[in-house]
Amino acid sequence: MRNTAKPLLITADVGAAVAATALAGSVAAAIAGRAALRALCSQSVPEDAVVVITGGSRGLGYALASRFARKHVRLVLAARNRAELEQAQASLIESHPHLAAHDFYLFDGDLMDPAECRRLISESLAHFGRIDVLINNAGIIEVGPVESQSPEAFERALRISYLAPATITLAALPHLLRQTPAPGWKRRAAIVNISSIGGKVAVPHLLPYCAGKFALVGFSEGLHAELRHKGIRVTTVCPGLMRTGGEEHAHFSGQTEKEERWFKLSAKTPGLSASVECAANRIYSAVVRGRAELTITPQAWVAARFHGLCPEASQYAASLANEYLLPSPMGDEQQIPLSSSEAAVLS
Repeated sequence: MRNTAKPLLITADVGAAVAATALAGSVAAAIAGRAALRALCSQSVPEDAVVVITGGSRGLGYALASRFARKHVRLVLAARNRAELEQAQASLIESHPHLAAHDFYLFDGDLMDPAECRRLISESLAHFGRIDVLINNAGIIEVGPVESQSPEAFERALRISYLAPATITLAALPHLLRQTPAPGWKRRAAIVNISSIGGKVAVPHLLPYCAGKFALVGFSEGLHAELRHKGIRVTTVCPGLMRTGGEEHAHFSGQTEKEERWFKLSAKTPGLSASVECAANRIYSAVVRGRAELTITPQAWVAARFHGLCPEASQYAASLANEYLLPSPMGDEQQIPLSSSEAAVLS
């Protein structure tokens, strides 16, 4: 009898190679098709577009202003500190000589106040007549165990991370829905909400921050669904750790030195965190492509998807990190701190 084993093995090897080649070709075609589709959907931000950025004097806000300023745009920068805003304006003009002082409007105000949020929009419209890109970027970070977080900490986080973007957006929305697209753009406007991976996955010792960012994600995703067919694209941005310098302005509670140490080390470590320039480039690209969502850093991308597939395992892993890696509450104190009003009543 003839031995057919070797021809059969060869045939199997050839079949496997053909299948692998076909699979590789399909993947390559899918990637190319996706790239072509994105290219077709891309609409570059038009010349003279009006870009409003909250938290625009430093960190990611400043990096975004610098990225948009590569073209001749008009910038509204909002922050609490007037001197920092003026310094940001001077730096942007120095870096982008095609811009002049009249291309800027500087808004100094506390966006925790809803009246100031509405004033930002009314003054931006009064000065430039339209808003093409609205970027809600201002934020606050409260770091510490839940035992040390006061009710005021949660209120501050919700006010700046959720209520301010919602109030600003709702104040601008009637005008955005009425305005015609800028020349060379098919969209009426773009809205960008800077949330966080902390708005997708709850991180221990960042509960006020996460609560505000979770709320912003829900608002932003729902807003995209309602406005997309009306010519307004809403992009939800969920960065992981970024080297923004914002860690220097975080509020720490509990064992403050230990909390500050772990948080700043994480935020400043290359490989774990992204630079603001990289983040700004990706956010600009997401606006150009009209993307609904952008997750920045591979770790954040994996964490969001693992949490979506295995929420219980994800929460258990977070509890282990809280127990073995993060600082314990200060001393033996395990009670949630009283609010100022509660303390006044008890006294």
